[in-house]
Amino acid sequence: MSSDEKSKLKTLLSYWIEHNEEHSREFKEWAEKAKKMGEEEVAEEILQAVGNMDKVTEIFLKTLKRL
Repeated sequence: MSSDEKSKLKTLLSYWIEHNEEHSREFKEWAEKAKKMGEEEVAEEILQAVGNMDKVTEIFLKTLKRL
C-alpha cells in the first residue's frame, strides 16, 4: 500500500467512525420516540441495529490504531 493510499484509508476510517457515531445517536433518539409511541418491538430492533453499528465502529477504531 502506498503512503497516499494509507493516508486516504486513515481519512476514510476516521470519517466512517464519526459518521457511524452520528447515526448511532440519531437512531437512539428514534428508538426512544418509537418506545414513547408504544412501539416497543420497533424500538428494540432499532437498538439492535445501533449495537451492531457500534460494533462496526469499534472495529474501525481498532483498524485505525493499527494503521
